[in-house]
Amino acid sequence: MVQRILILIIFPLNVLFAQSQDQIQIANEYYQQGELEKAKQLYAELAENPYNIQPISNNYLSLLKSTAQFEDAEKFLQKAIKYFPSNLQFQSSLASVYSESGNEKKLDDYINQLRRESKSNPFQLGILAQYLANEQLYYESIKFFEDSREIRNNPSVHALELASIYRMVNDKSSMIEEYLNYASDSPNRLSYIKNLLQNFIQQEEDLDELENTLIRKMQEDPQDTKFAELLLWVELQRKNFYGAFVQAKAIDKRNQRPGDRSMDIGRIALENDAYEDAEEIFEYVAKEYVNSRNYQFARKLWMESKEQKIKNTFPINEEEIRELAVQYDMLHKELYPSQTSFDALRSKALLHAFYLDEIDLSAQLLNQLVQNPRAGMQLISQSKLDLGDIYILKGEPWEATLLYSQVEKAYKSHQLGYDAKLRNARLHYFTGNFSLAKGHLDILKKNTTREISNDAISLGMLITDNTALDTTDAVMQEFANIELLIFQNKKSEANDRLSQMLEDYNHHSVTDEVYWLKSKLELESGNSEKAIDYLEKILMSYSYDILADDAAFKKAEIFERHLKDIEQAKSLYQQFLIDYPGSMYAAEARKRFRQLRGDFIN
Repeated sequence: MVQRILILIIFPLNVLFAQSQDQIQIANEYYQQGELEKAKQLYAELAENPYNIQPISNNYLSLLKSTAQFEDAEKFLQKAIKYFPSNLQFQSSLASVYSESGNEKKLDDYINQLRRESKSNPFQLGILAQYLANEQLYYESIKFFEDSREIRNNPSVHALELASIYRMVNDKSSMIEEYLNYASDSPNRLSYIKNLLQNFIQQEEDLDELENTLIRKMQEDPQDTKFAELLLWVELQRKNFYGAFVQAKAIDKRNQRPGDRSMDIGRIALENDAYEDAEEIFEYVAKEYVNSRNYQFARKLWMESKEQKIKNTFPINEEEIRELAVQYDMLHKELYPSQTSFDALRSKALLHAFYLDEIDLSAQLLNQLVQNPRAGMQLISQSKLDLGDIYILKGEPWEATLLYSQVEKAYKSHQLGYDAKLRNARLHYFTGNFSLAKGHLDILKKNTTREISNDAISLGMLITDNTALDTTDAVMQEFANIELLIFQNKKSEANDRLSQMLEDYNHHSVTDEVYWLKSKLELESGNSEKAIDYLEKILMSYSYDILADDAAFKKAEIFERHLKDIEQAKSLYQQFLIDYPGSMYAAEARKRFRQLRGDFIN
């Protein structure tokens, strides 16, 4: 008998539950189809049963609020809170109803009531704060987070949540303060905070605000290096490498490190072509930490910064190159027999070969390296490749290919081996053996480093595009001969022969390549305007060809770095992104445009 009674009780409950589920589904369908009156009527009926309140609450509340039926929404939520007092989302939703209805008095009273009821429960305060933030009641949310922080007696708790809310209300000063609060708990959080600040600080005034806050924090606690690290980061965002270096020096001294952070900033400056800043930074480390592990690296990079500055200042000053060669010689003697010493000797040799036209001296120095086992196998092999280049300068291609092949064989699956194969391909190109060159280049297009692959693709396309339709390779051979002259630093003769090519083969497919080389030679001679003229010829007559994006990017770069016309460069980079979105230069163009516009790039 008892079993039969239980079955009779359970059966109607199951039926009722199934019926409710069906009704809820029908109400939801009315709501989704925009039949709001039918949906409201059905939801109201369903709400009479407490078991239906939670399943219908989202859609029913959304409907009531969207149709401004705030009294009904309030009654529904009060009933929901009565039956489900631990559901804090219902409480935050009621606050939202008061806010959206414009009843500020009710909102304030209710918020104060919730704060009183939760004042001894920091966990509940935090949850309510998050729910209020989700309802876009940002200032009310801040109060609850601050109450929770006060009870916990922890000034950094909820820092990320508060920073996010301050960002929503565009209170950048408070946002920054909270991010720094979060960072203050652990130095391991610095990278994460930098990434967040990178995303949310876009204007110069925001960066100024961050800088001022950091300076204040540093004054409050001079021993805490976290804020100095962030200030260093601020200066890097501004591309103020010297300002970053000032902070790096202080961090090094505070941490008793032999210029470690200063070296980092120097490398970043060098990578960003800020050669003078890099030179000054590495000089400081070399002089300040003479007996440290960083000394040799600093000396090497100091010289490299000098070299890059000289080589990228057109026209190149021969006397400065000669002085640089003397300094490399001094560095070699000072640090012999270290790896830095051997690197310095190689750098000196290449200056004599390619800038001072002292080929025999260069070959002599490189042979010293090749015959010195202390130099290490990798540098010895690199010097063999350099010697191969020297033989090309001397007009002895067979000696060159012999050396290239030795390195290629010894380093088959290594970058040095790929480099050797590329140089062999280039040599075959110079000597007019285009099919053999193409065979080497096809292999190098894949399974190599990106830089070598790109060079292989470029040279391969040059050969293919300008020999496919010719019955003779005479035009391409003349162009290759001119490229060999440029390689041999016979640039005046090369320029004259390029001009002759424009007269003799004006309608040949190689013409855009001729313009490209003419532009390069003019730029290296210090004639930026003439260089631009040749680039514009490519853009006007060969906009459909493979050099068009190269020419457009180079034109913008000349305005930026040589003519220092920032506005024109910015405009050209922007146009480049519109015209050539799929170019291999697109990412770099976007980066430079953002830098010139004043955005801040990592």
